[in-house]
Amino acid sequence: MRRTIDFLLNDWLAVGTLTERPRHADHSVDTFTAVLDTCERVAREVFQPVNRVVDVEEPRMNPDGTVWLPEAAYVTAQAYRDTGMIAASQDAEYGGAQLPCVIEAAANAFFAKAGIGLGGGAMLTTGNANLILAHGSPTQKEVFARHQLSGRWSGTMCLSETQAGSSLSDITTRAIPDGEEHAADPLGPRYRLQGNKMWISNGEHDLTENIVHLVLAKIPDAHGRLIPGVKGISLFIVPKRLVDTEAQLTGERNDVALAGLNHKCGYRGMPNTLLNFGEGRHPVRGASGAIGYLVGAEGHGLAYMFHMMNEARIAVGLGAAALGYAGFEASLDYARTRRQGRSIGPAGKDPASPPIRIVEHADVRRMLLAQKAYVEGSLALVLYAARLVDETRTADAATAANAHALLEVLTPVVKSWPSQYCLEANSLAIQVHGGYGYTRDFPVEQYWRDNRLNMIHEGAHGIHGLDLLGRKVRLNEGAGLRLYAERVLATVSKAEAAGLDSWARQLKTALSHLVSATQTAWSVPDPEAALANATAYLEAFGHVTLAWLWLDCAIAAQAPGQEHDEPTRLHRRGLKQAMQYFFAYELPKIDAWLAVVARRDDTCRSMQEDWF
Repeated sequence: MRRTIDFLLNDWLAVGTLTERPRHADHSVDTFTAVLDTCERVAREVFQPVNRVVDVEEPRMNPDGTVWLPEAAYVTAQAYRDTGMIAASQDAEYGGAQLPCVIEAAANAFFAKAGIGLGGGAMLTTGNANLILAHGSPTQKEVFARHQLSGRWSGTMCLSETQAGSSLSDITTRAIPDGEEHAADPLGPRYRLQGNKMWISNGEHDLTENIVHLVLAKIPDAHGRLIPGVKGISLFIVPKRLVDTEAQLTGERNDVALAGLNHKCGYRGMPNTLLNFGEGRHPVRGASGAIGYLVGAEGHGLAYMFHMMNEARIAVGLGAAALGYAGFEASLDYARTRRQGRSIGPAGKDPASPPIRIVEHADVRRMLLAQKAYVEGSLALVLYAARLVDETRTADAATAANAHALLEVLTPVVKSWPSQYCLEANSLAIQVHGGYGYTRDFPVEQYWRDNRLNMIHEGAHGIHGLDLLGRKVRLNEGAGLRLYAERVLATVSKAEAAGLDSWARQLKTALSHLVSATQTAWSVPDPEAALANATAYLEAFGHVTLAWLWLDCAIAAQAPGQEHDEPTRLHRRGLKQAMQYFFAYELPKIDAWLAVVARRDDTCRSMQEDWF
């Protein structure tokens, strides 16, 4: 994976140019390399050896309402904190290294590949702190964000409830002003929260001194009624242990209680919890109700939370790509050593001839090449998105605005495409291993189980299809989609000049079909009809996007005037072959998907419940 990451960062995304910007002026390509070297080493030496341990010794609930974790969880959490990666891209003012986001993402890929459920949920902690830095008060930034970025405390996001998973407008957790002087609390307007939250990763543990929960809740009106819809949602900081304005623990436990653990198919290295807020198990200051501090303005909670959710969605895509890569490498190693069967050519007709390595069978090469196309294409997609984040932060105003618009369109794809197709890569990795792949003697079955979550969390797969077709490609009268098309056509032009004409034509045709289907789907004002096949649209959009990025990478891989050693030359030839596979085997699939989108096919929508 390292050779691919180096190519994507240096030869394709030209990360060295970021050092010319004031924010990253203290860095160089050498410091970027040193960060990657360190993270790759820690992931290999500390995370990878215990990945199976935490899968078998999963978290359990103690009788006193705390969580038991294996020793490996503490070791890896501390090792990750020691790397400084929690604050890698943050401002120096808050202890950050001001690394580009694309370098942070690339470095985190090593940890996700070595042990996706390890590291103490650092991605959530960083995202929590970033949200507070963006929308919190100065005191909230100083108390809650700073001490998460230092690794002293950790963070969570508390959105879903047992009756409201992705449908956040239906949450019922309520927040009531805590006394007449509630607005005067220096940590923020103070409320008492009551309700429960489900699917909270790292919701209870003792890996850190404190846990900072970001909780969505509704403030009742004068009649005690909750405002329906998302406009009634506000956001609150709810610490596990109460603190003062100097970030010192007061000794009081907040009224947040662990109600149970969710025992998952994968991702077992971190506890996934059901939390009760304000049930009275830990009454605080003489009353029940978890104390929470309002972030920003009332009724804007979901908009604020999207700051963290969008970061998390890019991280989900990264994790999916890394897990897919882990399976790909494992199955490639296996195929190179496992001997089974004989050649179908003349030499193989002799039953006394020795078995050949399975990598020599064409169908095994097909499965390996599919994995390579999926996982390296996904890695390119995620790093491209992270590079867009850097553009939004450090480029000139016009470039930053374009990067933001393009990122808006791509985020549903960045989360969804890797989570689906790198899962398929993991399935192919099992298939390459044959029956052994279905046992715990080999790691590929765990990679599949770990990766299966990524199609669900941070917005289930179908939701992102609705978001993409229903909202993102239509924002500002389709400005983001037009910008996307411009970027794709720019690659088409470069490919034509680089002698990649046939693939350039194929991509140009695919883009035309995508844009046409988008327009046709919305040619009548009927959202139910237009969005009935939104998932098929997401599939097609993702495939066009991956074809675009693969072609762009192929152009960079054959750039003239470069001298390469033999391993590098072979690696670049492999990249081009993976691109060729994607165009031959994957891109043609979009016509079937876009056909049902364009004609607003009602097969699924018209299906009656009784017919099942």
